Amino acid sequence: MKKIIPIILALLLCISCKKENKSEETAVAKNQSETTIERPEFAIIIHGGAGTILKKNMTPEKEAAYKAKLEEAIRVGYEVLKNGGSSLDAVTKTINIMEDSPLFNAGKGAVFTNAETNELDASIMDGKTLNAGASAGTTTVRNPIDLARAVMDNSKHVMLSGKGAEIFAEEQGLTLVEPSYFHTDRRLESLKRVKEREAQKTNKIDTESAYLDFYDADIKNAKFGTVGCAALDKNGNLAAGTSTGGMTNKRYGRVGDAPIIGSGTYANNATCAVSSTGWGEYFIRAQVAHDISALMDYKGLSLKEASKTVLDKVAELGGDGGIVAVDKNGNMVAEFNTAGMYRATMNDKGELTIGIYEQ
Repeated sequence: MKKIIPIILALLLCISCKKENKSEETAVAKNQSETTIERPEFAIIIHGGAGTILKKNMTPEKEAAYKAKLEEAIRVGYEVLKNGGSSLDAVTKTINIMEDSPLFNAGKGAVFTNAETNELDASIMDGKTLNAGASAGTTTVRNPIDLARAVMDNSKHVMLSGKGAEIFAEEQGLTLVEPSYFHTDRRLESLKRVKEREAQKTNKIDTESAYLDFYDADIKNAKFGTVGCAALDKNGNLAAGTSTGGMTNKRYGRVGDAPIIGSGTYANNATCAVSSTGWGEYFIRAQVAHDISALMDYKGLSLKEASKTVLDKVAELGGDGGIVAVDKNGNMVAEFNTAGMYRATMNDKGELTIGIYEQ
């Protein structure tokens, strides 16, 4: 018995040593894996609207123009982030480029209301402070995203609308224009076609034109069109912004999801930053941008999982569209359930991706 006891003790000591060594090896392996996964210093993603964007309907020249403008816009934001600027500045300046282009339904390229006017909406949110600003129904502010930013930075409010928002914009020294600045022949022709189709439906004319809804992109996209951006800066701060001319042929001062915090725009450093584009009424009902953040926060879903889950819910409600988003770790997602979405991404390595059609 005296000989057996030392042997047992030796075996127990050996097992204990192996467990400790295994624990140390596991800890080392975990630390090594954590250090090999590098979090990007910064990231930026943009969209220029989602809808029935089909390659067969796009000329090479038109496709090249969209891609060039998307690249121009995102590179502006990329340079801000690369040089240590804030995600808020990157979002604002990037959206400015798209607002100044007639290609997108925001700013200069805004669609027409039923009354043949242009009414613009925008919003922006700071993921660090959860502060936000928005404007709705303006007709003379050249860059609505600048107005949204001013509301956030220089007022006690979150959203201003109509004439009051324009008075505030003037007080803030923002660039104001004549309403005619937003007039483009392309958008006016789109409105006329939508109105013609509306009249045919009202008069119950069912001829070959009954299929117009399916073949005329301007009619199918009458409810779509927005620009947006989400960004993560070197300080780990997230921001998102969205700007739009709203829905073609809209009436009665209709406001969509773009200026609604939680629907069209949301940013929270704890989770992600999101900008939406699509059928606004459904994005409001589903609170798309905030719901993505909530699923990540409460259920631990990844950005991609949360985005797909929320857009599936939008589809179940009867709506469609898309989102762009970036999470606190620099992961980027462009998710949509339409035929296409104008989009682009850039990471801290300067790698650029541009997409238009459904993949």
